[in-house]
Amino acid sequence: MKPYLKRAWAEVSLSQLRKNVEIIKSLNSGNTKVMAVVKADAYGHGDAHIVRCLAQDCGINYFAVSNLDEAIAVRNFAPAAEILILGYTPPEYANEISMYNIIQGVVSTEYAEALAKNTPASIRCHIKIDTGMGRIGLKHDTPAQCADEIAEMMKIKKLSVEGIYTHFAVADSDAPDNIAYTDKQEKFILDTYDELASRGINLRHCHFMNSAATCYRNNSRSTLSRAGIILYGLHPDISLDIPEGLEPVMELKAVISHVKTVNKGDCISYGRTFTADREMRIATVTIGYADGYSRLLSGKGDILVHGKRCRIVGRVCMDQLMMDVSDVPEAKSGDIVTMIGRDGDDIITADELASLYGTIGYEIVCGISKRVPRIYID
Repeated sequence: MKPYLKRAWAEVSLSQLRKNVEIIKSLNSGNTKVMAVVKADAYGHGDAHIVRCLAQDCGINYFAVSNLDEAIAVRNFAPAAEILILGYTPPEYANEISMYNIIQGVVSTEYAEALAKNTPASIRCHIKIDTGMGRIGLKHDTPAQCADEIAEMMKIKKLSVEGIYTHFAVADSDAPDNIAYTDKQEKFILDTYDELASRGINLRHCHFMNSAATCYRNNSRSTLSRAGIILYGLHPDISLDIPEGLEPVMELKAVISHVKTVNKGDCISYGRTFTADREMRIATVTIGYADGYSRLLSGKGDILVHGKRCRIVGRVCMDQLMMDVSDVPEAKSGDIVTMIGRDGDDIITADELASLYGTIGYEIVCGISKRVPRIYID
């Protein structure tokens, strides 16, 4: 049996991942540690290999995930790791949280009490504060009021509060009003932490830096920098540069299955949205929207063939798409093409594809489907 079906596949560079980690570490100061965000199957890169590389090769001990299933997976890959669940875990699974030594993000007193009632063991937690994201977390007008609720929560038996955290809404923007908004968020959580300390409540962690803040407004008072998208070499926002050396970890490849010549007036793909205006050479490629290459890229996306850009023509199908290779006479059946990545002197990034139909690079890499094998290159 061959190791994988050479139809559509993603190549993941562990050596580039290691380089990215070293750059991220260099951005931090003081005692700030990197917390690797590996939710959504490590942003589509494959959590098993990514977590093992981060833990064993890069010395990363802190990981963040979105749910209990992801946390248990990380625990299996990194037995000694500190793992924080950023999202919701139903209280009836509180015993599993304790059993696997997971840290749960707690968003309210009601939720904390429900967790404590559902396990005989202690629940480790970080308390989420909503400082302006408007999503989840304690919501108060002043840091003192927030500290009041946290102090009361700490009286709940079986609840072990180890830290507080928040999430920035616009740290990836350099607009003055957004900078001021992030300043306000940062001040609120730090004032809450200092208020707790003034009452003799000294927490191990206070963290608020996401990828954008790690790049653009690093603060040593954040005990953890939650590196997500930059870990994989993509931009928090395409309009802002990321530190030099941070490069994409994943490339997406496919194969030409068929090349034909079509005449002026011939139609290509569903809906007859493309009609040839001249004689053209059209290549069919073995990837489609079921692989995570969006139908919204129909007629917009480019593909690298022998180092040259070729435009998609007609609608992207479930398992295939077509492109114009009229200017690449050497293109033939069996050739490998690059959907995302570098070929020769040119590169197509997930961020570039995202910009073509109004989304973000996060969605591109997370959307590459499970049927696309991940091939790890050291």
